Amino acid sequence: MTTRVLATAVLVTLTATTGAAQASARSDTGEARSDALGVALFGAASEVSLPAASRAVLSGAPEAALLEPALLEPALLQPALREPPPSAPGDAAAEARPRVDCRRVKCVALTFDDGPGRYTDTLLRHLAKYRARATFFVVGSNVVTYPRVLRRTVAAGHEIGNHTWSHPLLTRLPAARVRSQIARTDRAVKKVAGVVPHLVRPPYGAFNRAVRRQISRPIVLWNVDTLDWRYRNSATVARRALRSVRPGSIILFHDIHRTTVGAIPRVLKTLAQRGYHFVTVTELFGGRPPHVAFRAAPPKKS
Repeated sequence: MTTRVLATAVLVTLTATTGAAQASARSDTGEARSDALGVALFGAASEVSLPAASRAVLSGAPEAALLEPALLEPALLQPALREPPPSAPGDAAAEARPRVDCRRVKCVALTFDDGPGRYTDTLLRHLAKYRARATFFVVGSNVVTYPRVLRRTVAAGHEIGNHTWSHPLLTRLPAARVRSQIARTDRAVKKVAGVVPHLVRPPYGAFNRAVRRQISRPIVLWNVDTLDWRYRNSATVARRALRSVRPGSIILFHDIHRTTVGAIPRVLKTLAQRGYHFVTVTELFGGRPPHVAFRAAPPKKS
């Protein structure tokens, strides 16, 4: 199947499933939609025969790579030439944490989408027990609903990414609305916590060339999907995370689900026993995430 035919098939699937996915894939509290649609698209399309290079890149990039394969060409996966962002003002947790060199030790980036929410504080306590830092891709409308939770997240030294204002499918929006979705969330995060997200995760992992032109920051996808929106069972979510993780993995979770937060103690304990360090996405890439990030290279053997 050619890339063009594949892209057409994905677009047809997208049209047929958008309404159902948006209606049914809600959080426990109705605060935001999960990334069910993008995962469903990738799961269906991954059965199609693709070139080996494309299959390697596509792990964790559902609609994004299927619609625009050239977006993930090697040139775009090179580290962006930018300085790592400074710590948030007064961020004692970030300043006290020793630097982790993921080129020499095993690292994993735990990422949480769609919050903040009513379970995020519990998650923060779990992470603190292991001195683990994570990356939270927040929805702007939830930031204004849970401002204190976001401030506690930043104060604990975690990284904040932009997951748009209202979780729309960006590939269906005109350029001005794409920019508005990102900018409005930036303003909310800045007002509440005093930081501006320097990473973006598009809802459903979906982007194309038009969307990419509106986002100059690194777009962060994932290469381990727990499917926690589907499996509302803590043991299942933990098992899926632990089964697929490798050094350099970016794991996708959603902190709006109680069952996901319940899975994190087992994930942290098991990975710590395996010798993993829990880092932010920016730390995973040595301070310079690539234009499109879905995993980092494993550590170098000494």
